[in-house]
Amino acid sequence: MMNVEGRIRDRYYSALDVIFPEEYKITKRTRRPPENRMNTLISFGNSLMYTTVLSEIYNTQLNPTISYLHEPFERRFSLSLDVSEIFKPVIVDRIILKLVNKNMLDEGCFRGEIGDMLLSEKGKKIFLAEYNAKLGTTIKHKGLKRNVSYKRLIRLELYKLAKHVLGDAEYKPLVMWW
Repeated sequence: MMNVEGRIRDRYYSALDVIFPEEYKITKRTRRPPENRMNTLISFGNSLMYTTVLSEIYNTQLNPTISYLHEPFERRFSLSLDVSEIFKPVIVDRIILKLVNKNMLDEGCFRGEIGDMLLSEKGKKIFLAEYNAKLGTTIKHKGLKRNVSYKRLIRLELYKLAKHVLGDAEYKPLVMWW
């Protein structure tokens, strides 16, 4: 399953290279360190998503080290990685698209060179402002019939998973309706 997800993600990133300007082409996904601007944005955004999901996991009775997709390890919060996969395209990728398409980033937002690049304090501040705004954005939840924030949507997804584990309800993954 991870292999399939990885291949789909590679195709997705290749498609983004068609629409992004040259300085934001991903070419190939690299981490530790990210090799270019797009990899830097993806890595930073993903790390924020992992932390947010982990924080929400701690508000449930779920064990963050037990997972279903990523290999569980005692010292890794694999469940956070699993649940983040649901929300990275919905939150992180949309933020990156906005930052790039609206030219919200400049040379001063990155530090290092191609092959070893990170976000500068200025870049982090811009990304975090957009990230926090997105988490606070509300949508009308079709099941609850009320507005919920993206952050609350993460917790609701975890509650669905907990109910599944307890045998109370079959897990039905989030499907964007908005």
